[in-house]
Amino acid sequence: MEKKILVAVDGSVYSSNSLDYLIRLFKNDANLKIELLSIVSAGSSDQNWMLDVDPLRAESPVVELRKAKAHRYLKDARARLLRNAFTEEQVNFQVDSSSASFATSIHHIANEGIYDGLLIGRRGVGKVGELFMGSVSAELISKCHEVPLWIIDGEVTSTRFLLAAHCTPQSLRAADHLAFIMQNNPETMVYIYHSSAVFGTTQAAAPEDFYDQWGEQWCSEHLDLENHLYQAHTRILVDNGIPAEKIATVPPHMDLDASHDLLKQAKKHGCGTVVIGRRGREVDKGLMGGVSDRTTQNAQNMAVWLVG
Repeated sequence: MEKKILVAVDGSVYSSNSLDYLIRLFKNDANLKIELLSIVSAGSSDQNWMLDVDPLRAESPVVELRKAKAHRYLKDARARLLRNAFTEEQVNFQVDSSSASFATSIHHIANEGIYDGLLIGRRGVGKVGELFMGSVSAELISKCHEVPLWIIDGEVTSTRFLLAAHCTPQSLRAADHLAFIMQNNPETMVYIYHSSAVFGTTQAAAPEDFYDQWGEQWCSEHLDLENHLYQAHTRILVDNGIPAEKIATVPPHMDLDASHDLLKQAKKHGCGTVVIGRRGREVDKGLMGGVSDRTTQNAQNMAVWLVG
């Protein structure tokens, strides 16, 4: 089954890390389609305000130069993927200009294109990196809940995954997303792990909350709420193409900070990607954000997949 990933590219080292990540995980996956995207600003030239009222008006020379430069590095990025076992049919690219923020423009295109994932390389680490570098990824974490968001920090060298298990439908959807993306991929190894905070644990969902997506019969057979849904996560992975021998369960643990514990366990088991099901934007996560937010902020040389 075809899988379609939108990849935000800007010619930086962060984009280079994103390409390396794709090559490492998917170079032998003929079902993966990649759309490379670059956004250039149309808002810094005095002439470009007219585009909002007259869409037929030509863009300014400044914007045209920016688009030409973006086109060149997108061609280079595509050529790099082609040199690493991807085919011409698998990789396309597009350049778009916008007077909106980069994150808003990327989010809009991701929603319009019916993508299975949105990948972006992150600039900086944590709040300090966001403050000094500016963070498109931080804004996307806040905005993008409709499309699974893949945040890449630094160089990710491992093809192993840590799947964060929680007693919520979002967590099972994260397992479903991981299985769909990595099905029949011989490089896949998944560690299922539940971490809970000493203070302020997330309340488990009721069995009925899972019925709409998985059905009452499936839930009655596989929902193990008393065991943090380890069995349910495993069942979803196996049913969607991840061999049972490629799945390991790690005993649950309690920590002062669940996000810190997830990253610690990911490093302990040599995982390059943490997969988390996250709550919707309507949920109040407090000043420090939720577990998924803090995990993403503190991940170094690691990818985090956020699935809503």
